[in-house]
Amino acid sequence: MREDIKINDRAAEYSEAIIERLQKVNDPELELDIYNLGLIYELNLDENDQLTVVITFTEMVCGCIESMPVDIKAALQDLPGIKAVDVQIVWSPRWNMKRISRLGRMALGISVH
Repeated sequence: MREDIKINDRAAEYSEAIIERLQKVNDPELELDIYNLGLIYELNLDENDQLTVVITFTEMVCGCIESMPVDIKAALQDLPGIKAVDVQIVWSPRWNMKRISRLGRMALGISVH
């Protein structure tokens, strides 16, 4: 799990499966998954098995603002232990390129130093 993602204990129990699914949801413009791009800020699984995913976007005019939450819900909704998925979009803290993982930087051809 990335250190820059806030995750509660209940969500942590399912973190490997959640991450695996989030790595299949791509930003269509950058063609990199949202996990390695650093768009995920928080994962919180409550006592009713509702997973809240707090995300941001690279910019406010991103063309995938409407579709991305739908894609995230579709990717996560059938995981064992998760009955519902809620996606919350935030703009603070603002996303920056430092959030891109080492793997993501390599995929995008950005210096990893």
